[in-house]
Amino acid sequence: MSAKQLGKRLLQIVLVAAGISFLTFMITYLAPGDPVTAMYAAAGMMPNEEMIQETREAMGLNRPMPIQYFDWLKNCLRGDFGTSYAYHKPVAALLLERLWPTLKLSILSMFLMLFAAVPIGMAQATHKNSIVDYVLRGITFFGVSMPNFWVGLLLMLIFCVRLRLLPVVSSGGDFKSLILPSVTLAFAMSAKYTRQVRTAILEELNQDYVIGARARGVKEWRILWQNVFPNSLLPLITMLGLSLGSLLGGTAVVEVIFSYPGMGSLAVAAITAYDYPLIQGYVLWISLIYMLVNLAVDISYNYVDPRMRGGVR
Repeated sequence: MSAKQLGKRLLQIVLVAAGISFLTFMITYLAPGDPVTAMYAAAGMMPNEEMIQETREAMGLNRPMPIQYFDWLKNCLRGDFGTSYAYHKPVAALLLERLWPTLKLSILSMFLMLFAAVPIGMAQATHKNSIVDYVLRGITFFGVSMPNFWVGLLLMLIFCVRLRLLPVVSSGGDFKSLILPSVTLAFAMSAKYTRQVRTAILEELNQDYVIGARARGVKEWRILWQNVFPNSLLPLITMLGLSLGSLLGGTAVVEVIFSYPGMGSLAVAAITAYDYPLIQGYVLWISLIYMLVNLAVDISYNYVDPRMRGGVR
């Protein structure tokens, strides 16, 4: 990727982030419910109308929406995303606090997914239309069809309630608390990636260089791992970038089920409490992370496949 192309991509990221920030602010502004009332209710207080109006004025919620937006955007550019209504802490501090647990969960989930999906997908491709292929395709179809919340509850029932091997509540502080949430996330991803690996490997196995290598007597395993697999990495890297961005965005359902202290559970709590600054900061952070991860994936194409140098796919 040239410097000019990189500059264009960074400009696109800035413009998209600006559009997302405005839409998010407008949606939260127009959303039903009153954050001041919700804030008092969470504290167990029953304020009168005068107290509500005074609090709204003190928080700047009675000003016109454009003025509120530009003041918020100006603060965001300085790194100040506001103060959470529910937690009474800076939004940036809350998001940073929850980012590391979500990052650990995402990395472990992707590692488990690759550990399962790559060998199974390659086994399907090398045994195309055999009984092994049909059985594994059926299993992956079943895996794709199972929702995460059902898999999580089933694993919790087996390993937490019946066998009592793992904790029900995931604190995010030790490895045991990461096992069930990461396995739950990796299960559905493995089924999806297995099918992608199978398709990519089959496409490469039909190339002329594979036929030539076989004719020269090169061993099948050497062809598979040294030639076919590296050449099929581009679509997998694209999917990995998308999946990592989605996981860092917070897997809310899984985190809520296991009470995992990640960004997804934080976002759910913010929506429930009408915590507008936290919702706005969360959406802006996640959109930036998602776009930067995809930019990194595009840059990595130049190193994975030399044919991509000089242009972005």
